Amino acid sequence: MESPLNAQRVGQAVYDAIRTCATTLRPDFRAGIEQARADCSADNRAAGVLDSILENARIAEEDGVPLCQDTGSVWVCLEVGEELAVPGNIFSEANDAVARAYTDGRLRMSLLKDALFDRTNTGNNTPAFCEVKFVPGAHARLHVLLKGGGSDNASRVVMLAPGAGAAGVRQVVLDCVREKAANACPPLVIGLGVGATFDKVAGLAKHALLREVGSPAANDEARAFEEELLAEVNALGLGPGALGGSPTALAVHLETAPCHIAALPVAVNMGCCAMRSASIDLV
Repeated sequence: MESPLNAQRVGQAVYDAIRTCATTLRPDFRAGIEQARADCSADNRAAGVLDSILENARIAEEDGVPLCQDTGSVWVCLEVGEELAVPGNIFSEANDAVARAYTDGRLRMSLLKDALFDRTNTGNNTPAFCEVKFVPGAHARLHVLLKGGGSDNASRVVMLAPGAGAAGVRQVVLDCVREKAANACPPLVIGLGVGATFDKVAGLAKHALLREVGSPAANDEARAFEEELLAEVNALGLGPGALGGSPTALAVHLETAPCHIAALPVAVNMGCCAMRSASIDLV
């Protein structure tokens, strides 16, 4: 029996997602900005910044132009049910899809051939950074995230001593926001990963950005921690555009995992005010 998943379907989905993400503010994030604007008094600076973000989003969508001049690198995550067969070449069309989407959309090419030894532009914004994540069931969903340099540069991974506990995790987030959030173009969504290993915890934080703003956390403990941390982040007063006021962040999204008894890995991945992701059901 032929698998319902194939490289051509994945490639087309990547192409379609990029063309949408680049010019259309994610609906749940837009709703969060609109609610934040409604909560502002009309004459304060934060209200003006939020108005500008919404106006920028309107123009981008209507005119088909990028939400931000930094049109990002392309991260692709295929969540696939364990009952499905996955062809070995499942991402073989992804780079071609990226190249076509960036050329057709007249998006800025931002990828370099090698981070250290050949920092010349690839000229087509490839390669895409692709991964497969197996989940229960027989469904497949493709996530595409366009990630700008400013927000990724404001992120970090910290290996805490296990005794640091929740207070240590909270301090990592608050320190990161104080030191780096202004460069990430707030208001933000803060993806927070806790657990797994040094190389995996950053993936937890990035995956957390995909969750809809305002959607429930995995459990009551996580929900309470997210709400407390969001309040503390916004109490810092950086505000939209880092020009003061509130909100600095619309949400903190937490993903946790098991870890070694001697470790407490923590990762913070910031999503900027041009949240550009799309999720497409393939099967």
